Amino acid sequence: MESLWLEYAWALLILIGLEGLLSADNALVLAVIAKHLPEQQKKRAINYGIIMAFTFRFAALFAISFIANVWQIQAIGAAYLLYLGLKHVIKARFGKENENIHEDDEKESAGKGFLPTVGKIALADLAFAIDSILAAVALALGLPDSPLDDFGGMDGGQFIVVLLGGIAGLVLIKFAATWFVQLLEKRPALETTAYAIVAWVGVKLAVITLAHEDIGVLDHHFPHSTAWSLIFYGVLVGIALIGWFAPGNKSLQKDKS
Repeated sequence: MESLWLEYAWALLILIGLEGLLSADNALVLAVIAKHLPEQQKKRAINYGIIMAFTFRFAALFAISFIANVWQIQAIGAAYLLYLGLKHVIKARFGKENENIHEDDEKESAGKGFLPTVGKIALADLAFAIDSILAAVALALGLPDSPLDDFGGMDGGQFIVVLLGGIAGLVLIKFAATWFVQLLEKRPALETTAYAIVAWVGVKLAVITLAHEDIGVLDHHFPHSTAWSLIFYGVLVGIALIGWFAPGNKSLQKDKS
């Protein structure tokens, strides 16, 4: 039993770390959207937008808990996470060095009033929520069943992991994003690392889909096996270590050379 809860705690820790890295980029986007407003309205717009997004996010969370084990939903989620992660990794690797990825948000927001800005912030955070909820569900579905009662279509313990991950995402965007922004300034490769992890979580969800009893390409017990768990977490830790020790500042390296 202790090993079961240890695996749950480990998955939640990974999810909170991933939420933190993604929330830094999310916070930057929210700041860009509200940039044109006066200082007092800027803070209010972000706070109101996050409150609205809080409602949207948990509505989406409770809805997805009832359909999480439908293999078609799992397949769509896996494809989306793979697309999202690989798109950012490829853009970071082959995109223009000085490309401003938030320029479109800034242009669209310029000249808009307070309420439209609040709505745009809420919708932007809802878009971020889809990414994080899918990643959380993919991580949770790979966990062994807990002794807790089911909630909707998910095991109760798995649902709690997703729920706590969703709460962590909003808390980190509101309170801890500044620290993660500073961390990304020191180690910019971590942003690409976060999306590489998202793509790898997409692979995990694809494995769960292929092992679904209605598909049967993989053995139904394979996603919960020790071998797959070691492979998944081993690769995940490897990606994180590569991102952490990757060259931190290209411009500084060029100056030194």
